Amino acid sequence: MRTWVVDQQGSGDFVTIAEAIAAVPDQSADISLIEVRNGEYREKINVSELKRNIRLVGESRDQTIIIYDDSVSRRKPDGNMMTMYETATFTVLANDFTAERITFANDASRIQSQGQAIALEAAGDRLIFRDVAVLGHQDALYTPGHGRQLYDRCYIEGTVDFIFGSATAVFDHCVIHSLDRHNGYVTAASTAEDQPYGYVFLNCRLTTDAPTATVYLGRPWRPHGSAIFVQCWIDHHIRPVGWDNWRDPDREKTARYAEYGCSGPGSDKSERAPWAKELTAEQVAAMTVSNILRGDDQWQPEL
Repeated sequence: MRTWVVDQQGSGDFVTIAEAIAAVPDQSADISLIEVRNGEYREKINVSELKRNIRLVGESRDQTIIIYDDSVSRRKPDGNMMTMYETATFTVLANDFTAERITFANDASRIQSQGQAIALEAAGDRLIFRDVAVLGHQDALYTPGHGRQLYDRCYIEGTVDFIFGSATAVFDHCVIHSLDRHNGYVTAASTAEDQPYGYVFLNCRLTTDAPTATVYLGRPWRPHGSAIFVQCWIDHHIRPVGWDNWRDPDREKTARYAEYGCSGPGSDKSERAPWAKELTAEQVAAMTVSNILRGDDQWQPEL
């Protein structure tokens, strides 16, 4: 295993994270460890498909920050406006990537809303994010493709559709924090029809600091979007109906939304959308991190 150190003060191997990632050998079968010292790294970073087996480890989550401010409100050098897909602060296209103790942030909306502005785009397979923070507003965490991802003890905050995409992702003991926004949505899943799972939240806490926030658990970006909340604590900001059909009643027939054993003021099922399900104990027993993410290659993400 090769190790590089990134330090803005110049005492490491590199002063930027992008330089360290560029130094990783293409298609490496060995793990490349990049240790990042505390600091605010204002960089826009793309981990290409060639940069496999990277382990990116920050000195401390809240003080090791990768941040940028691209959004759909920004004009590109060619005069055209950015699309949502071009706004990510940090993009992972490679497989077998791990990040620990780092904050990924997009501060385009820090003062006022700038529309869609992705903090983290996680597009590879066998991705692990452990004790990381993802900070954004609209569309903060984007998970395109059909890869498998584990978010272990992470903090994720945003407003509208701030966890969205088509990957299979498990959020284990995470804090999912909604900022002050009316008609917010925690998830916007675009899960494929033949995909057993989309987003699965296990023992998470759904929180807010906004006394008047009114938020849905999710809405289906595509017809078969899937999101499941198991034994989560849900604060008052979640609307009693829970789920939204994205202005398309036909999606109520195909979207796969469910809950089990949740608690807290926003967990009352008496007014939940009738097309969402309450799982049984038997169904939930099979929803372990290993079972959800194993796949044909028998991947076992280390917990």
